[in-house]
Amino acid sequence: SMPSEVLLKIFSYLDAVSLLSVGCVNKRFYELANDNGIWLKLYSSSLHPKWTIWKMKSKQTETVSLGCAAVHDKKPGYWKKEYIFKQTSAFKTRVMRLVKFLDPYTGLPCKNKEAMKVSGLCWIIVLKDKNGKEHLVEKPNLSFKDTSVTILWYGTDWPCLDILSTLKLFGVTPLLPDQSRPPNKNGPRRFSLIAEYHLANLTESSVTVGADELVQLFSLSPGLLVGIWKEKNEIAFVMANLHYNQLLERSILGSATVQYVPPPNKPLLDDIDSEYGLHDYSLHLDLHGRNCMYLCGSFKCLFCRKRDIENGYMRLRVVNLKDNRKHLPIIGTLGICWETDVFKGNVKDCFVMDLTLLDETGKPFWCFSAPVRMELSTESSGLYDYMGHIYTADYADSEGKVCLEFVWLEETKEYIIVSLVLYVSTKKVNSWYGTNY
Repeated sequence: SMPSEVLLKIFSYLDAVSLLSVGCVNKRFYELANDNGIWLKLYSSSLHPKWTIWKMKSKQTETVSLGCAAVHDKKPGYWKKEYIFKQTSAFKTRVMRLVKFLDPYTGLPCKNKEAMKVSGLCWIIVLKDKNGKEHLVEKPNLSFKDTSVTILWYGTDWPCLDILSTLKLFGVTPLLPDQSRPPNKNGPRRFSLIAEYHLANLTESSVTVGADELVQLFSLSPGLLVGIWKEKNEIAFVMANLHYNQLLERSILGSATVQYVPPPNKPLLDDIDSEYGLHDYSLHLDLHGRNCMYLCGSFKCLFCRKRDIENGYMRLRVVNLKDNRKHLPIIGTLGICWETDVFKGNVKDCFVMDLTLLDETGKPFWCFSAPVRMELSTESSGLYDYMGHIYTADYADSEGKVCLEFVWLEETKEYIIVSLVLYVSTKKVNSWYGTNY
């Protein structure tokens, strides 16, 4: 029953976040909280003290006062949108400025953690059932590596797997971040869609990564692991592996319904020597099990001769079976660690592979972070230096393939990588360089 004039006076003392929250109470509060006079005042106070309110008209600007047409000639909510657009644009600029500093070791942004902290970025998953109801899952555990972050969600109130239709992964940031205080989880937030997965027939349609006594792991491309309780056939946890390349852009610059698409590469005019082939690539490879690092290695000066481009792929041989000087020992027993509120476990004979392939200019050319499973080969090692079982681990996506071979040494209880070959799709090469291989 309070008059609108009194409510507007009260609302005029609120900050922007509180004003947005008040607008969610009911229809009347929403209309009053869109008042152009209040938002123009907020917009004005956010500008440099020497400035006044500016009204943009093509290339000209003219000052306007708070009581003129800038308020009355605009539709309700106009200055609210202008204020939010200005604040989010400044916020994105500030965050993206941090990720311009590159690590010479990996070729990736070296201030990802700082940028995530400044942005207030977190990740959530939204499970949608077949009736259209959505279940939001927050509070993940984070594990940072050199080139990726692993995000683990678990809880006791997961919906039944049989009724679920889709899973969406979002990056979430405060709509109006305030550097002076931590983000309010109940305040207005902005969602950026990273990936969407269909859960119908999950256990039949997805790749089985491995299992232990309690759970079975299923992989959904790209980079998502779903742990299913064996006895109940229900979700135990969800684990996402996100590569740092374009991580912040995908988590911030997308919308709630449309994923962020990076701009195409602009090739240099002298990139390609068609006779010599493709050369001077760099690879950074991490193998880990969420909490344990098994391998961290960098490889320089990789090349592919023209005769090695065949069957739609260019081949980059990183570790040669016949050159034991470059064979790589694995630290520890390979497996992926998981946990819930009550149980912990380690699914053996699988791992997470973080691959970063840089082109000759140092730009990320092919990057991913994904779970990979190992399989025992029917062949036995014929190498003089290694007598033991051979294991293989393969990964493939639309941009290429990775083929790994391990030898298990029973005496020392360790794996040795004896072969590592990358196969990059010629479609990827042609689109990157604007050529035709």
